[in-house]
Amino acid sequence: MDQPSAYLELLLLGILGCVFFYSLFTNVILKSVLTLPIIFMIVGYFSADAIETIAEPAVLDEGKRLLAEITLILVLFSDASHVRFKTLKMNFSVPLRMLLIGMPLTIGLGMIVAYLLNPQSGIAMALLTAAVLTPTDAALGQTVVTSSNVPEHLRETINVESGLNDGLVLPFVLFGAILASADIAGANTDGLAQSAVIQVVLGPLVGIAFGWIFAKTMDYAQTCDLMAEAAGGVAFLAVAFSAYIGSELVGGNGFIAAFVAGMVFGNTYTHKIHFISEFMEGVGQLLTMFAFLAFGALLLPVGLEHITWPTTILALSFLTVVRMLPIWLSLLGTGLALREKLFLGWFGPRGLASILFTLIMIDEFEFPGEQELLACVAMTVFLSIILHGISAAPLSRWIGRVAK
Repeated sequence: MDQPSAYLELLLLGILGCVFFYSLFTNVILKSVLTLPIIFMIVGYFSADAIETIAEPAVLDEGKRLLAEITLILVLFSDASHVRFKTLKMNFSVPLRMLLIGMPLTIGLGMIVAYLLNPQSGIAMALLTAAVLTPTDAALGQTVVTSSNVPEHLRETINVESGLNDGLVLPFVLFGAILASADIAGANTDGLAQSAVIQVVLGPLVGIAFGWIFAKTMDYAQTCDLMAEAAGGVAFLAVAFSAYIGSELVGGNGFIAAFVAGMVFGNTYTHKIHFISEFMEGVGQLLTMFAFLAFGALLLPVGLEHITWPTTILALSFLTVVRMLPIWLSLLGTGLALREKLFLGWFGPRGLASILFTLIMIDEFEFPGEQELLACVAMTVFLSIILHGISAAPLSRWIGRVAK
């Protein structure tokens, strides 16, 4: 065995050992300030030099892209599949307000802040930065959504918002990336915008078609007792990736298609859908581990290398005023107490979606200020992993105590 190959296998063995030991001490970790993102970000960061030394750049780039795409497709489809239109309409006016009012306000305010802090990058780059940093990741504050101390309506709100905003923000990310790439390519902005519109229109149409057809077909198979229950996880993979590939084939956006397909599938399929959550608890968690490991190894060092005061201010702004002010405004008139509005505003951690969007957009497009975008995302996610991770448990106890 050659030496580089042996080093690579030793590195993989060490990483898998970390995965195994995390699994062994899950209950202990859940009761501490440590979280999955914190642990695997640290593992990735301290593995960065070894990974870059052992692996070839082309292999790293391809592996990074595949990991990001596979994880994002599964996360988008899975999150959307658990949303029920009837329940959302009847019981979830608060998360709907946060999504339909708070999210656009966050993107708008974030774009203004990003442009003021770095005007030379242009308004399109400011839009892309704001869009990438808008979606939230409930996994960074897992204690909040699982703790019985937190009132149920707050837990449900955080879960629903986190599950939907990554898919809803995709068109903004796409428009921002396409318009920003026009600055460096010297391309026709109108033509690029038209291309974005086509992707945003065709993506949902393909998603609707695939989600409905697969759901009806699986319903028939279940009703006729043709399909074993254990096959549900495999079928879930087939539906999610078929929607993505089908959309890409006709010129639509595959990620939007996967998100819409998940939503249509979940609301059309009449049998129990637990196989998706069961699959994601296993394979999905493993992908999340490797995504945060990749963040620590590949994004965080580059981001820290290009960190500036404007970048730090931007990161802190997105975690505080850029997030909390729009959420507070969107919840006016809901009857929620101020402490509940502030709680919902604070627990909008930035994590997996921001990482994946950044990796994919940088791979697909070329635009000015890529390093600045990396630095902004790296700093924001890094601070969010730490601040939301360590504040989740004490603030959960606090909101439970004052709510009684």
